[in-house]
Parts: sequence; C-alpha cells; structure tokens
Amino acid sequence: MATENYDPCYPDQPVVHRYLPVWARLPAFADKPAFIWADDHGATTAISYTALTYSQLDAAVERMASRLLGKLRRGDTVLVLASPGLRLVKLLFACQRAGLTAVPVVPPDLSRPGPAQAHLMRAVSQTKPGAAVADKLFVDAIARSDGRLAATLSGLRWLPVDELERCDDDHASSDNKPPSMVMGCGPGDAYLVQYTSGATGPPKPVVVAAGSAAHNVRAARRAYDLGPNSMVVSWLPQYHDCGLMFLLLTVVSGATCVLASPDAFLRRPRLWLELVTEFSATCTPVPSFALPLVLKRGGPGRRPVQLGSLRNLILINEPIYKASVDEFVMAFSVAAGLRADSISPSYGLAENCTFVSTAWKADTTGVLPSYKKLLPSARLSSVVAREAPEIEIVVVDEESGEPARDGMEGEVWVSSPSNGSGYLAHPSATREAFCARLPGRAGRCFLRTGDRGVVVAVNGPNRYLYIVGRCADLVLVDGGARRVHAHYIETTTFDIATDQLRGGCIAAFAMPEPASPLYVVVVVAELQKGRGAAADHRRLCDGIRWAVWEGESVKVGRVVLVQSGSVPRTTSGKVRRGAAREKLAAKKFPVVFEARYDRDGDREVSVHRVGDEGEIEERCAGEQGVSAMATALGSASPRPRLQSFL
Repeated sequence: MATENYDPCYPDQPVVHRYLPVWARLPAFADKPAFIWADDHGATTAISYTALTYSQLDAAVERMASRLLGKLRRGDTVLVLASPGLRLVKLLFACQRAGLTAVPVVPPDLSRPGPAQAHLMRAVSQTKPGAAVADKLFVDAIARSDGRLAATLSGLRWLPVDELERCDDDHASSDNKPPSMVMGCGPGDAYLVQYTSGATGPPKPVVVAAGSAAHNVRAARRAYDLGPNSMVVSWLPQYHDCGLMFLLLTVVSGATCVLASPDAFLRRPRLWLELVTEFSATCTPVPSFALPLVLKRGGPGRRPVQLGSLRNLILINEPIYKASVDEFVMAFSVAAGLRADSISPSYGLAENCTFVSTAWKADTTGVLPSYKKLLPSARLSSVVAREAPEIEIVVVDEESGEPARDGMEGEVWVSSPSNGSGYLAHPSATREAFCARLPGRAGRCFLRTGDRGVVVAVNGPNRYLYIVGRCADLVLVDGGARRVHAHYIETTTFDIATDQLRGGCIAAFAMPEPASPLYVVVVVAELQKGRGAAADHRRLCDGIRWAVWEGESVKVGRVVLVQSGSVPRTTSGKVRRGAAREKLAAKKFPVVFEARYDRDGDREVSVHRVGDEGEIEERCAGEQGVSAMATALGSASPRPRLQSFL
C-alpha cells in the first residue's frame, strides 16, 4: 500500500480504528494521551482533566466492540445517544471496530418537545436502527416516559453504555463474542450515517463508508500538516461533521486532542483560549462565529492567554468574513502572540465526510486575499495543470453545466474519494447530488454541494476558491435581474445595531406580498432581551432599511423584530432562512415590532405588537418615514426615490 503518512515506518491503514492497535503497541505512544476531557467548573474554579491514553483507548474499544457483537450482528445499524465526553469517543470507535453502522444523535431532553426530539424521531424513522446505545440515566428516562416519542423508542433494543464500558473479564460469557471475532468495518462498509445541517431544508442522512472517512482525515492531516507532535483543542459537537472528523483525525495523526463540550464554550467562551494556552495547542477548529463571540463575551479570565503556539486556527461555517478575522487577530496578536499566518479558512460538508479544502499553507507569509469581504477556503492548482488532483473542486455555471470561468460565480462541485455513498433510502436525491457529470470528464462523478463559489486568480498563478453563499439562499432583486446572497443583508443589518440585535440570529429572504405576484425582501431580526421601547424599534427598522439600501442596493419591504430565541437555527448555529420564511407566513413568530414599506419608498406602515394580547397599532407615515430614517442614521439627506422595489 502506498503510504501517505508523515513517516513510511507507519503505513496508513484502510480504516481509522486500525490505527489504534498500531499506536498502542509502540512504546512512544502507548502511554501518550490520545484524548483529554476538560470539565469546566466556571471562571473562579479550576478546570479538571481526565486523560485517555492510546493503550487505554484501544483496550476499551476492543472490549466495547466485543460486547456490542454479543448483542448485535456485524452490519447492524445502531443509534448512538451518549453524552459528550470520553465515553462517546470510545463508543464511536467501538462501533467501527464491531462493524456496525453508527448513527450519532444528540440525546434530547425528554421533558421538552422541540427540534432535538423531532430529529431523533426522524433518525429512527429513516435509519431503522436495530438498537440504541445511551447512558443508563437516559435509558431509564425512556422507560418512565410516555407519548409519541416514547412509543417510537420503546421498540428499540436499548444498550446502556455503562455496561458496555465496564472493566471485567466476562468476554467468555454466553452473551459476548470472543475478541478474536471482532473484525471491524472494511473500507467499503457503511460506518456512519451523519445528517446534514438542515440549513436549507430537512436534514438528510448521508451514508459514509469507513474507507471514505479514512481518506478524508488523511487528506485533512496532509493539508494541516498534523503529526504526533500536534496538540488539538476542540469544543465542537462530537456527533457529526468537523467535531467527529477531529476525533478520527487525532488518531490517524497520532496526536493528542483536548475536548470540551459546546455548552461549556457557550457559557464561557474564554474557556477555548484558556485550553489553547494550557496545552500549547498547535491546532484548533472553530466555526467562524466563535471569533466575534469571544471578543464580545470573552471577558477576563484566571490568567492571560497565550496563542503563539497555534499553527492552525481552522475556521469553518462559511462564509468567512475578513473583517471579523482581522479584528480577532488584532486583539490577540500583540497581547497573546497570535500569528496571522495561523488562520486557516476551510471548507467542508457532510456529503464529503467533512473536509474538502483549506486556504492555509505552512509556508504562508502574506495576508490571504479577500473577495467581496470574504476570505478564501481553498488554494487551487493552476489552470494549466496536466493532471486533475485527487480532490478536484470545480465551480460550475448552473445554466450551461460547464465549468465557470475564473471570476464567475457558480455552484461548487467536488470529486473526491471522500464523497459519501449517498443519502440513505433516497435514490433520486442521491443521483442528483452525488452523480453529477462534467463534459469531457468520463468516468468521474462529482458531488453537487449546493454552495455557490467563485475562483479568483491573484498574483499570477495563485487561484483561490471563495464560498460566497448557498444556492438556496439567494435573494432575487431588480425583477430577478440581480442576485444577492442573504448573508450580506443580514450582516449589514447586524452591523448598524450590534447593541440591540443578536448576532447570527437574523434571517433575510424574499417572499410574495399578500394578494400580489410580486416579491418583497424581508428581514427578521432577534432583539436582545430588554432592548428599547416602541419608538426605538421604529427607528431601528428605518435604520435597517436605509443601511441595506446604502450597503447592498437592496430595498427591504418588511423589517420584523422578534423575541430572542425565535429565529430557526441548526444545531451548529446556522440560520434556517427557509424555515424562517415559513414561520413568518404562518404567523408563528413572537413579533415585537414590524415595519412595512410600500414599493415607491414614500410610505411607511408600522405594525406594533404589544404584549400577549397582540394589540396592533398601524401608522401610515408618508414622508415621516424619511425623517425617522434620517434621524436614526444621524443624517438629514433625502432618501432616493425608486419606482421599483425589486
């Protein structure tokens, strides 16, 4: 087998779990921590740590895999509902070694119906698992609960992870296979069903083969130049995408990974930087929204942070704004030693296991070039390259189906051995997304990502890919003659009222006007709790409309201010704009204030919702709307009169 590894003495394995016994047998790795769990007790109390060495992990995985096969058969599908932590890490590797198809799902609060419960119901219905593994407390809670969810889950075989994990010598008992029969997943076996984020529609189940997952993390290891000396810090969810990939990436690299829970980060964002400092981390993956969140809520900690050890600050959750990255680097470069060349804007998606590309290179010395306020997510080979790369990224013109010229936006297509096997039980959707073809590329399938991108040539042969938004979230304006990405409208909205609106909780979209074939651009924005009176809300709406016109040349027809926590988002924090549109149409938003504007720009209609009774005050302001808007922006300049809204 041709090695891709950092050292030919350690040849790559066809599946990830087979790396564990390799490391466990080597003296230099056996007692080395593979994973360290950080339990944060608050800013005034020391963080406690629990380490899991490579030899301990390999032994635990072997033991748990053996017990799983005492209850299940190789190839069975099993729900994985364990809480975040080292136990979940062991369980995910044990499922691969047992040859099972794991479906990791966040354990929902059984007392609170909501999106988490709905997702669990979806996973049970679509994947049809033969069993579920969960903490004993969750299994007991299922037995005591009632209702539709309980009825659905009662038909599953429940395996308490506590029993799978216990250390004793009962492998020879009648309900357990001997360890020698634990064969594990082969490269072509389905090892994982992970769901897409659901940002543009219902989450879809992606089937990932064990060999594809191994290829994906090997590609990421090369791209980020990781190895046994790497120290990773991650608080990302361990259930899917980047959080799960970094568990596999750690083992393939022979590195050490310090883990914390997403809830701990959200409670105290500075925890992330403290862990980087404590362990002199060289690599840390975070969604791009983490940077402004830390600047806003990081606050003082127990000691100064030091970030000079970082070689890779990996940014995910496109699009990635240059301004927020620059602000973060400026805040921590001098005081904490953060280097600008450690910034690693990256791109990935569930349909490709996770990783696709990064713009980072170890020899980067300059500043990454920007395009329409965004940073690139890939460095591409020259257009004159003789051979297509193993992972090929192409921007495709949606109308012609041909590769788009550099500088022209289109849909991003990816061809890679990491591509998933398809959507579970969705053959037509699988053909459409995973089997795209380009003219002149016989025998090569491409994955249609649903993301829009553009390739820009900079400084001669350097070509960069920029992810500029999602195809489904384009807003058509000027009668359909122009397309604007919703995130630009949302960012402009937030920038004018950062002290009143919640960042990442703003949705922009177009929807039809009542009793009209015409569409109007709508902005739905969450207010921070206790912010402003009715007059402030009216000025805020006027200011939003004016700022979006000034910044993006888009006329907003409705601004809807809603209560905190009501804009639909995915578990990873992405705004679900389509769901927000449906929620507004169904009048299910807890509206605090709404402003509507007519198409000629001269008349303002404000709708003020008061209290639980939903009292409404309407105001037709005519040119008063101009005055209010000018006052809000500190300018008396007249508003331009436009005859057409879209």
